[in-house]
Amino acid sequence: MSSPRSGPRTTPDTDLAEQLVRLTRRMHRAQKRHLEPFAITPAQSRLLRMVEHSDTPPRMADLAARLDVVPRAVTTLVDALEAADAVRRVPDPANRRVIRIELTETGRTTLGALRSARRAAAEDILAPLTADQRELLGGLLSTLVDEPGRRC
Repeated sequence: MSSPRSGPRTTPDTDLAEQLVRLTRRMHRAQKRHLEPFAITPAQSRLLRMVEHSDTPPRMADLAARLDVVPRAVTTLVDALEAADAVRRVPDPANRRVIRIELTETGRTTLGALRSARRAAAEDILAPLTADQRELLGGLLSTLVDEPGRRC
């Protein structure tokens, strides 16, 4: 138990958790800085990537569920991306009442530029590491991210 003078006691796991949180925040800030020239927010970037990786153009409700947001938030994101000609709303061929979201050529071009911006942000963060350290970190992160049956 910690005394009032010493403050909360930390363990290697809590220190590691804090480091992960700080690294995530730092990566988010770096990515945001690199995205500024494209006038795309991180949330819009994520939505574009989800549309790109969908087998068929997703419905707005599908995007809301995958982003874990309310449908109205997806409407706002799609409105902004549609105004930028990155996506378009299209009727579902099987049910005209259903609207699907698909990428435009501008959206595909934007995704390419966004991938470059993400790589640049990652390079900013990873610059102090050697090639061997990067490889080790990549392996460790893959173990944590790709562990079967685990989902946060």
